[in-house]
Parts: sequence; structure tokens; C-alpha cells
Amino acid sequence: MNRLNLDAYQIRAAEQEDWAPGWDAIDEAFEKLYPGQTPAHYGTDIHVRALFGGDNFLDGYSIYQSENGYKHMLTYGMTELYVEEQSFGGEWSRWGYEMTFKLKEESVENCLWAIDMLSNLARYTYTRETFFEPFQYIAGNGSSIHVGVESAITALIVVSDTEAEGINTVHGKVDFNQLVGITQRELDLLKEDGTRIHRLIENMKRDNPFLMTDMNRTQSYL
Repeated sequence: MNRLNLDAYQIRAAEQEDWAPGWDAIDEAFEKLYPGQTPAHYGTDIHVRALFGGDNFLDGYSIYQSENGYKHMLTYGMTELYVEEQSFGGEWSRWGYEMTFKLKEESVENCLWAIDMLSNLARYTYTRETFFEPFQYIAGNGSSIHVGVESAITALIVVSDTEAEGINTVHGKVDFNQLVGITQRELDLLKEDGTRIHRLIENMKRDNPFLMTDMNRTQSYL
């Protein structure tokens, strides 16, 4: 919750040079989901960040291990992470969400390809000024979302994260939008009728209540 007033915000920012209130709020939300767990964390090299002339719009990624059999990936950078007085007290923190992705994998190393996918989606949002919302689909090019690896999973849908609830920060609201891999057949049917996404999600949840992405899935839920 946003309990700081502007004066307190300014004082804290002056006293703590490396304060990142948005980042801290995200970490607190996931600490509640994974108490005591230290995630694998990958920071983006400063020289490739968009702020310094690069083409990467995310500052980092954390990967948590869920007891439900998947890695829970999380972005940092779609929202206001650092001290930014002009953003204090806003309704939404920058784009208003961070992205999550639940991948059925045994090792963190097998998840690293998804960092590139999340980075590309962030770049699309920042450069096209087009954000993603729950119940949208994101079409690919007809091939696997894991570039270079065969899979029937060729596109994505967006849902509210099935576990991480939205939070209020000093810079505004932050939701957690979860990306879920879907097959080309499912995508083609959604293109015909977008309202089918609700039935798709209901059908998937019967077998997969947390909507994790299994890159080995071939079954269609539509």
C-alpha cells in the first residue's frame, strides 16, 4: 500500500541513493507467494538498456520454483521501479503491469530462452505504445515460441496471474499479467472468434489450474 506522503518519499530518496520502491514492492508481493525463497535473478546489462541507448526495456528477471511443478518467471521494467517524483501517487505505475510466465521445466537454464521472448514483448509495448491486457491473444509467426526448438506452442494469451495479485505502490497500481502458451489451432480459432478465449481458459484450467505453459503440449483445448 502507498502509505508515504510526498515529503516522506523525497526524504527517503535523499537518504537512500539506491532506493527502488517499485522493485521492492514487486519483491514483497512474490515473497508472500514464495516465502524464504531466493529466486534465480538475471539483470540486464546497463549498456543495453533503452535508457542508455540500447534496445532492452527490461531491467531484470526473477525465476521462482513453484511447488506446483513449474518455474514462475517475472519481469522488472514495465512499471516504475526507481525513484521518480513525477510518478509518485499516480493511478498506474507506468504501463501498470509486469509480465509473468509459468514454464514447465526442471532447470532454470531451460527457461532462459523465455527471457528473450519477454524482452521482445516489452520492446513491442514501449516502441509501439501498445500494451497487453488479460483476454488478449498474441499471435506469432506460426512457429514455436521457443525459437529453434520444435513445439506445437506457437502463440500466447494473456491472463491475470493465477496466483500473484495486483498491488498498490507509491507510483500507482501494478498488476501481474501472465502469458500462457497456446497451439496454432487454438490461435486460429481465437482469430475467428475472440470470445472463445474464455472457454479456452476454462478448458485449460481443468487440467492445468495455474495455467503453466508446457512446451511439449500438443492437445488443443478448443
